[in-house]
Amino acid sequence: MTVQKDLNIVPFVSVDNMMKLVLSIGVEPFLRELADYIEEDFRRWELFDKTPRVASHSKEGVIELMPTSDGEVYGFKYVNGHPKNMREGLQTVTAFGVLSDVYTGYPVLLTEMTILTALRTAATSALAAKYLAPKGADCMAIIGNGAQSEFQALAFKALLGIRKVRLFDIDPTATQKCMTNLAGQDLDIVACKTAEDAVEGAQIVTTVTADKQYATILTDNMVGSGIHINAIGGDCPGKTELHKDILLRSDIFVEYPPQTRIEGEIQQLDPDHAVTELWQVINGDAAGRTGPSQTTLFDSVGFAIEDFSALRFVKDKLRGSRFYDRLDMLADPDEPRDLFGMLLRAEAALQD
Repeated sequence: MTVQKDLNIVPFVSVDNMMKLVLSIGVEPFLRELADYIEEDFRRWELFDKTPRVASHSKEGVIELMPTSDGEVYGFKYVNGHPKNMREGLQTVTAFGVLSDVYTGYPVLLTEMTILTALRTAATSALAAKYLAPKGADCMAIIGNGAQSEFQALAFKALLGIRKVRLFDIDPTATQKCMTNLAGQDLDIVACKTAEDAVEGAQIVTTVTADKQYATILTDNMVGSGIHINAIGGDCPGKTELHKDILLRSDIFVEYPPQTRIEGEIQQLDPDHAVTELWQVINGDAAGRTGPSQTTLFDSVGFAIEDFSALRFVKDKLRGSRFYDRLDMLADPDEPRDLFGMLLRAEAALQD
């Protein structure tokens, strides 16, 4: 990483600037380019420090830190998950992230990651489907039409060419919101009355619900052979979306098994149940989709390397742009050991 000249000045991307950055690139091009960064980092997966996220659970939700490093750059994301927030007019998930130079330990980027997480989650889902979904798939179902749904639809359109989207949510206003937001995006969108109706005719099924509980969004009889399931709603202990029998007859692909076995759909299975890591498929070290009758499942809980890729992507895109502020974030005394002297000089300046 190139060390910036003013180490105490950190580029800061606010929510407003993140939206402007995304729109200046275009949502679909942003998703495609972000997916390229994620794929690039998955190809060098073994270089990264890897650990399950550090989670603090409460009855209201969870607050997590997601750190990783490739030996030259360090990144982490702070993120929460509070399903009850929606009833109070608040976001279920909020996040921010930091990227730092390993050589100095100084941060080189601070950014919002609520919007960025939605984008990286969608980009990761579509990237996995590129390797796991049936060839020529053009129809997907999205069950759970909250904050993630539009990003998912556009990512699958951008990376796989999906043209038909079937929507279902237990709250019809969420489905209507999604349909309104996706109007004019060259998608054939159908609002469905049940989850069963939504999956009918879909080659890809995305489940992205928010309730923090064991749930059965997809039952075994709803899932035919040959489809790809993108399960992204389960992301903490005690929260699942799929019936166990679906898992037992699917080929399961995950990001990082030690984390997914705690938080993903596979928490329902024996600890030694066979799964394949997505990076191995991307690298050609393991098989992905092998035939038309195969049922594939991407049991995604989100992993720190994906956030690292998103932070790296944003940092690169900021070059030559105006979509950031210069944040005076770090103390910069004239002499590194004289931090108190810096305080005294500030006091003197206040008295002038």
